[in-house]
Amino acid sequence: MDKLSVMHAFRRIVERGSFARAAEDLGVSSALLSREIKLLEESLGATLLTRTTRSMSLTDAGQLYLDEAIGILDAVAQVETRIRERAGAVRGHLKVNASSSFGQTVIAPILPTFLDAHPDLRLTLSLDDRVVDMVDGGFDVSIRIRAAMPDSALVARKIGSMRQRIFASPAYLEAAGIPQSPEDIAGHKIVGFLLADHLTSWTLTGPSGAATISLDPSVRVGNSLVLRDLLIAGQGIGTLPDFVSKPAETRGDLVRVLSEWELPAPEIFAVTASRLGMDAKVTAFLEHLRATLRP
Repeated sequence: MDKLSVMHAFRRIVERGSFARAAEDLGVSSALLSREIKLLEESLGATLLTRTTRSMSLTDAGQLYLDEAIGILDAVAQVETRIRERAGAVRGHLKVNASSSFGQTVIAPILPTFLDAHPDLRLTLSLDDRVVDMVDGGFDVSIRIRAAMPDSALVARKIGSMRQRIFASPAYLEAAGIPQSPEDIAGHKIVGFLLADHLTSWTLTGPSGAATISLDPSVRVGNSLVLRDLLIAGQGIGTLPDFVSKPAETRGDLVRVLSEWELPAPEIFAVTASRLGMDAKVTAFLEHLRATLRP
């Protein structure tokens, strides 16, 4: 019995709460995992998991084994990471999660050069506009854009900043008029980002201080790229992050509204689950991404 492999499998079973989901992650059969855990329990002379058709829970012995196994596995991973980093090796399977708009506009364009630089690396990029459970999804790193990250067991590292500004198409402004003050915004059609904290209230900062506007967007969408396209099509006024708005603004498809005013600037965070730091593949990916995000 390969004790480290069994420890890894046991940890994954507990994290995923299911033999079937853990087996899928590990690329083995549920029957094999069940047999390995049974052999482990027999070798220890203790029951680690109690299972019914509907649930699974740790025994006291199982909790002790899990705690010790996590420490051992993380220590081994840290040693391997240090060796790989010294050797300059970036390999394995990197699983990244990000929002659809950030993934398509920022991450996707830099992937070819990143993959060319690390030919031994396998990559999975999952795009989801809602916050996902990193452990449940098996992700190495999640890129999240927030004003601040809440306290949690996850480790968040700031890797960049962005700006959130107000835009509309030239055709819309010609037809509906150009707002001259934050208060004028309320009289316009608003296209809102469904998942944003500022869906129905914009707090703007400008030359005369701060102004808060209550809004009721007539159109609400859950994707920044769709929001951008609706604004370009003249459907109203809305806010966009700079990584989405910049190309359209450069082409003249969108123009800034109240150019001296903007919403609070969110930060771009790289979130990992590891308590002992990032491994070589995550480090390499984030360094590549940081270089893109630098002004």
